[in-house]
Amino acid sequence: MFLFAALLLSAFFFRISPAHAQRDPIDINLIIDSSSPLAAVKNEVTAWVSSRLDQILVTGDSVTVWSAGPSARVIYTGRMASDAEREAVKRSVREINPSGETADLSGALTDAASRQSASYSYTLLISVSSPSLSSLISGPQGNLLRFSRTEEFINWRALVVGLNLNTRVSRAASAFFR
Repeated sequence: MFLFAALLLSAFFFRISPAHAQRDPIDINLIIDSSSPLAAVKNEVTAWVSSRLDQILVTGDSVTVWSAGPSARVIYTGRMASDAEREAVKRSVREINPSGETADLSGALTDAASRQSASYSYTLLISVSSPSLSSLISGPQGNLLRFSRTEEFINWRALVVGLNLNTRVSRAASAFFR
């Protein structure tokens, strides 16, 4: 079942390009670890996130951006209707100020899961703090990462997380193995 979930995630969540595939609007959640280690890789993270947003955003998407420092807080929320909204999302990421030694990734991820309104969501979590990510993985919200994929970079990670997929994956796996 895990293999099936991984295939579902990679097919749906990675490299969706508006020029190559039309899809219904979805919820896009962007969680940025804004603890102090972000300062060392902020330019690289910002450029990578900007490029990823250009690949996935389509008109009608609902976007929420969290800055996960000592506490998680929403720094942007909006619906994509024009290039101005796309630039506002990117600006919110550029303007994050790294601070503190911890990142409340668990709080941001839990909030993202509770806000999902579309059938599917795309959740991108950027982690620059290994202790904060380890705390999330080993804590009570670790199950939220059950359907996720990680891209490793020097000094940071990007995780695409399939939130609220348990029922869908179970049904699809049942149908597949009949």
